[in-house]
Amino acid sequence: LNSAGSSLFIGDDLQCLSAAQMHGRKERCLVVLTQNNLKCSDKVLTFLPHLILIAGIILGFGLRPYNMSYREVKMFSFPGELLMRMLQMLVLPLLVSSLITGMAALDSHASGKMGMRAVVYYTTTTIIAVFIGIVLVLVIHPGKGSKDEFTKQQQVEKVNTADAFLDLIRNMFPPNLVEACTKQFKTQYAKKVVNVKMTVNDTIFTLNDSQEITQVEMIPVPGSVNGVNALGMVVFSIFFGLIIGSMGEQGKPLKDFFDCLNEAIMRLVAIIMWYAPIGILFLIAGKIVEMDDISVMGSQLGMYTLTVICGLLIHGICVLPTLYFVITRKNPFVFIAGLLQALITALGTSSSSATLPITFKCLEENNKVDKRVTRFVLPVGATINMDGTALYEALAAIFIAQVNDYVLNFGQILTISITATAASIGAAGIPQAGLVTMVIVLTSVGLPTDDISLIIAVDWFLDRLRTTTNVLGDSIGAGIVEHLSRHELQKKDPEVGNSVVEEAGNKPYQLICQENDDNERPADSETKM
Repeated sequence: LNSAGSSLFIGDDLQCLSAAQMHGRKERCLVVLTQNNLKCSDKVLTFLPHLILIAGIILGFGLRPYNMSYREVKMFSFPGELLMRMLQMLVLPLLVSSLITGMAALDSHASGKMGMRAVVYYTTTTIIAVFIGIVLVLVIHPGKGSKDEFTKQQQVEKVNTADAFLDLIRNMFPPNLVEACTKQFKTQYAKKVVNVKMTVNDTIFTLNDSQEITQVEMIPVPGSVNGVNALGMVVFSIFFGLIIGSMGEQGKPLKDFFDCLNEAIMRLVAIIMWYAPIGILFLIAGKIVEMDDISVMGSQLGMYTLTVICGLLIHGICVLPTLYFVITRKNPFVFIAGLLQALITALGTSSSSATLPITFKCLEENNKVDKRVTRFVLPVGATINMDGTALYEALAAIFIAQVNDYVLNFGQILTISITATAASIGAAGIPQAGLVTMVIVLTSVGLPTDDISLIIAVDWFLDRLRTTTNVLGDSIGAGIVEHLSRHELQKKDPEVGNSVVEEAGNKPYQLICQENDDNERPADSETKM
C-alpha cells in the first residue's frame, strides 16, 4: 500500500505539473499574441502621423479656393478643437502626479544630481539657440528695406520689464493652489490721480490760483489672467514629492495614490492617442484655410520667416542630435524616430503643455526612457525649457531693430541674448505666449513694442515650428539626463529586480506542495476551461 500510495502521490504531482505547464504555455501564447497586437498598433501609430500631416496640408490647400467664412472654418476645425481640450484636460493632473511620483522615487542625493544635470542642459541649449538666432539675423539681415510694406494690425499691451520678472517669481509661489490650477498672477496698471506741490527757489509754485498740481500716474496693481500656473504647480510638486520620499513608510500611501493617478492618466492618454490623428488633421487643415494669402507677404517678412525656419532647423537637426550623440554615443535619429507622434502633435496643437501626455507615451514606450527620469525632466522642461522660443525672441527683436534702422551695439545685443534666455523661462507652454514675453525683450533695449504687430501675420506658423523644437529639446534632454544618471538609477533597480524574481520563483513550488493541493484545484479547473 505504501508503494501504491507513493506512486499515486507522484502521479498527482505529475498531473499537477503537467497542468501547470499547459497553463504556462497558454499564458505564454496569450502574452505573445498580445505583444504582437501591441507591435502592430505601435506601427500604425508610428506611420499614421506622417500620412495625417500630408493629408492635412493637402486638405487645407484644397479648401482655400472656396473662401470659407470664419464661422465655417471654426466648424470645420471643431474636431481639432476637441483634441486640444482633451489634451489640456490631462495636463494638470499629469504634471502634478508625474513630478510627485518621480521625485518621491528618488532620494535627495539622486534627485539633486539629476536636477543639476537637467538645469545645465536647459541653460546650455537655450544659450546655443539664442546664439544661433542672433548670428543668423545679423548675417542674413532680413529687416533690410522699407518699413512701409508692413501694415500694423493691433496695439500691443505694454509691460514693465521689472514687473514681468517679479511676476515670474510670484507665480513660483502661488498663495492658493486651487486658484493656481486656473489662474496666473499678472501685474496690471491703473490710473491714479495725485496732487503734488511744486517748489521753485523755496517758493511754492501756483497754477490757476492753486498751490497743488494734479497729475495722473500709472501704478501697478495685483491682477490675474486665465491659464494654469504651471510654474507654481511644478515648484510645489517638486518639493512635495521630495518630502513624501523622505517620509519612508509614513509617506507610502500618498506615493501609491499619485502612482495610481499617474498610471490612470497615462491609460487615458493611450485612448486619446487613437483620436489624435483625426484631431491633428483638422487642426492643420483648418489653420491653412484660415491663414492670410501668402502671395501678399512682403519680402522682409518672407526673409524673416525663412531666417527663423533656418535657425530652428539648425538647432533641431544639427545641435540637439549632436549633443545627444556626443554624450550618449547612440544614434540620435533612432531616438527622434520614436518621438514622431509627439512632434507632429506639437506641430498641430502649437502647445508644448498640451503635447506633454503624448511626449510621455513616446519616451516611455517607444524609447524606453526610465519613468523616474521622464516624470521629472518632462514637466519641468515643458515649463521652463523653451529653446525654440528663446531663438525666436532674440531673432525677432533684432529684426524689429533692423526694420526701424536702429543699429545695435554689442552691449545691446548681449542684453537681448540674456533677456531672451530669461524671458523664455517665463513663456508658459501655451499658444503664442512668446509674443507676450517678446515685449520684455524689446523693452530691455528701448525698441518700440508696438512693432510686434509687424510679425503677427506669420507668428501662427512659426509658433508651431518653435513648439516642435521645444518638445524635441525636452525629449532629448530626458534621454541625456537618463544616460548621465544611469549609475544613480541602477542603485535601486537591483533591489526591485531581486524582489520580483523571488516572488516569481516562489510560485511554481506551491503547485507541488501536498498541503496546498486542495487550493490548487480551482486553478487547474480554470486552466481546463
